[in-house]
Amino acid sequence: RHMTVLFSDIRGFTTISEGLKATKLKQMLNEFFTPITGIIFEHNGTIDKYVGDMVMAFWNAPLVDDHHAANAITAALHMQRTVDQLKPVFAGMGLPEVNIGIGINTGFMNVGDMGSEFRRAYTVLGDAVNLGSRLESITKFYGVKILVGETTHAQAPQFLYRLVDRIIVKGKTEPITVYEPVSLLTDASESRRQRVDRYNEAVGYYFAQQWDAAEAILRELSAQDPERHLYRVFLDRIAELRKHPELTMSWSGVYEHKSK
Repeated sequence: RHMTVLFSDIRGFTTISEGLKATKLKQMLNEFFTPITGIIFEHNGTIDKYVGDMVMAFWNAPLVDDHHAANAITAALHMQRTVDQLKPVFAGMGLPEVNIGIGINTGFMNVGDMGSEFRRAYTVLGDAVNLGSRLESITKFYGVKILVGETTHAQAPQFLYRLVDRIIVKGKTEPITVYEPVSLLTDASESRRQRVDRYNEAVGYYFAQQWDAAEAILRELSAQDPERHLYRVFLDRIAELRKHPELTMSWSGVYEHKSK
């Protein structure tokens, strides 16, 4: 079935868990999973599983959802807002700050009861599922909170997106374009739209190997928002390509991620 899958992970969870007693860690996860699960249900998602700090969910099964890509993105944006709201609550409870990364992908997946004769679970399998997991893991690399694949992006045009990169993830050979959903288009202020459009213009220049034009815009944006790591990713790449112009001879603009 054509579906959308979502993976969400708490960043730095190993460090967090090492600093908490078991009872406190259990309390933190319960306080975190309850509102996050409610959001997924509110937006027609199905919880697949919890694994430690990870939540996996999918859309368009068992019930048909013609807007599964958009509902998954809406849920992800709502999840990020809720995590921000939990920070002062957790601080008041003596719990550490929590931040999450989310990967979303859309494609054909096998869905149904799977497992052994002793135990089965209703779950999804397939390359499209694996890619969703990979996207979540590389949100840290770009300093973004949400990454979606190109099929998800194509099926949910009602959102404002940053074009994050053209990549090959570990274990794959075909490049894909990945995006960061920022907000619903109807919720985006004019200034936000202009900043995102300006950034996307810079990335267009980058892929066209117009380094001067791309660098000028990225430096302008970085001066306005120095905390956004994504600008630095491209500025560093341009500096490296300038330093080693021979690299452009076989350069396709695709970045290959070597780790999961």
